[in-house]
Amino acid sequence: MTAERFLIGYIADAWMGGDADGLRADTPIIELNIIDSAAIFDLVHSLQGEFGVTVPLREITPTNFESVNAIVAMVDRLEKEEKGVR
Repeated sequence: MTAERFLIGYIADAWMGGDADGLRADTPIIELNIIDSAAIFDLVHSLQGEFGVTVPLREITPTNFESVNAIVAMVDRLEKEEKGVR
């Protein structure tokens, strides 16, 4: 499963009553109040479990969680950093 599919499914299940209609990778999920600051920490926990990455506190910013695309980019970057790839 791709990170994008995982995130869309997870967000829809956790905060949209399981209805992913209208949720796309570029949907502004914070701006539309789909997730809030408390939900971000729940999402971080799930990302760490699903992808085996550590999300440092400095990475928990509105920019990194503004959309599924932004979250995927952050996870990809963290995976590369943890593997020593630059």
